[in-house]
Amino acid sequence: MIPGEYRLQDGDVPINAGRETVTVVVANQGDRPIQVGSHFHFFEANNALVFERWKAYGRRLNIAAGTAVRFEPGQQRTVELVALEGDREVYGFAGQVMGKLKDQP
Repeated sequence: MIPGEYRLQDGDVPINAGRETVTVVVANQGDRPIQVGSHFHFFEANNALVFERWKAYGRRLNIAAGTAVRFEPGQQRTVELVALEGDREVYGFAGQVMGKLKDQP
């Protein structure tokens, strides 16, 4: 092996394989683009994003870590959400949870 060399496996690496997901239609009713990162608690996303918010409680975007989805003004798109894992404690973001997630909002 050469120092700094990468040896990558062939094929795709599945993310969140076998985990339950939900799909929501999201519309940006604001006048500016809104970007939401891969590990942001989607329930607490910008209020200009209009969607069935209760479906997003305890969930994040089902996308690769370190990536984001951008919603342009007036744009509507469908996104897939996956449950937050680990201790299921949420702090920060919009300050709407600040602790352990409950069964429902």
